Amino acid sequence: MNANETDLLIVGAGPAGMAAAVTARSQGLSVRVLDDQPAPGGQIWRAIETVAETPRIARLGEAYRAGADRAAAFRACGALYEPESQLWQIEPGFRAFLTQQGRARSVTARAVILATGAQERPAPFPGWTLPGVLTVGAAQILLKTADSVPTSPVWIAGCGPLPLLYMTQLLAAGGQIAGFLDTTPRGRLGAALRHLPQGLGLLADLAKGLSWSLALRRAGFPIIRHVAELRAEGEGRLESLHYRAEDGREGEVAAEVLLVHEGVVPNIHAPLALGCAVSWHAGQHCYVPDLDSWGETSQPNVFVAGDGAGVGGAEAAEPRGRIAALRVAARLGTLGEGAAESAARPERGRLSRALALRPFLDALYAPRPQVFAPADETLVCRCEEVTAGELRARAVQGRPGPNQIKAFTRAGMGPCQGRQCGYTMAHIIATAQNRPVEEVGFYRIRPPLKPVTLGELASLDEREPAA
Repeated sequence: MNANETDLLIVGAGPAGMAAAVTARSQGLSVRVLDDQPAPGGQIWRAIETVAETPRIARLGEAYRAGADRAAAFRACGALYEPESQLWQIEPGFRAFLTQQGRARSVTARAVILATGAQERPAPFPGWTLPGVLTVGAAQILLKTADSVPTSPVWIAGCGPLPLLYMTQLLAAGGQIAGFLDTTPRGRLGAALRHLPQGLGLLADLAKGLSWSLALRRAGFPIIRHVAELRAEGEGRLESLHYRAEDGREGEVAAEVLLVHEGVVPNIHAPLALGCAVSWHAGQHCYVPDLDSWGETSQPNVFVAGDGAGVGGAEAAEPRGRIAALRVAARLGTLGEGAAESAARPERGRLSRALALRPFLDALYAPRPQVFAPADETLVCRCEEVTAGELRARAVQGRPGPNQIKAFTRAGMGPCQGRQCGYTMAHIIATAQNRPVEEVGFYRIRPPLKPVTLGELASLDEREPAA
């Protein structure tokens, strides 16, 4: 085996990737971990190794602090860790192409675990591309990595646990909140409560969420409930924000910074590129890979772990990573089938407990219908500047799917490869053609998965040195 060959290739060094690496190394496998980020931790524990040595670890909470031990175990496990590596193509077999420090090369592996996590759900609305409009996740990354706190009060719009957590962290860091536009539709709590009995074992998590809400109420900033529509306006950057609630109340306020968040969706581009089957998850309003009980996809020896398998949070990501690694060890012959099953049993119990509250959260924070129905003038594909109106006009000309409309309009052809417009496009097509969105499908994903320059491609020299 040469330096570019390994038993197991793991893509992503978040909770799932790190847990999988530690488990696989304990079973005698050689492991290579590719990671976009400069240090392990993923988005949940981003910059944990740096922050753990600073006073701000206290205000980011115990769940964040827990990442320090995981990162230390990962560093010590013996896996080959390659930070700041962009995976841009992966072929069956497996051969993965990556770029690191401006140079491209390929590596091979006998099995692959994709632990690429999730991304914030794109929610196009008029003005969402103005400077000054960011996502809550982006703001939290700045807070974690650089202790960056906006100098002026910020407006926050959206729903879900992340805005509540970020606002709590921002106040603890000395930031100011101008107001919260809660986009949770009316009546969602009643729909969610029927799922609560199965999640009662996670009362601590429910109490934590309630404590965030109470702390934010005590902070005294305005909270506008059931906001249905948003519009950001300004000349060259955000200057004002207009909102309308379900009951018809409207408001317009001055704003320098608006942070938005409408939940998260699994990152499925790499599984799609490998031809893995996916299915529509009605509860989370997105596609998820078809997986067996070990996390293996429809393609042999390709596994998905973490939020890429379906949004579940760090508590679910870790057992998913360990379960997949045990199966790889059994498949590659370093662990018996019976031993793998015995070791996986408690991990499946942890996974089940971690996911027990998910149906409640999915029902409570399901995205409002307006997220999927932007006004005609709204940009949907930011890369190629394609509006919702253009997509609607194409969608009623015959019965095209996402790939035909991609060819007609260039939507989805930019650097993000459809990560920002894919779901909005699917919903626009579904509505225009009067069919369920799950029938529409998603873009066909082609390389490169991430932007790669011609110079980097030119550095890809596969020739063996002359004897």
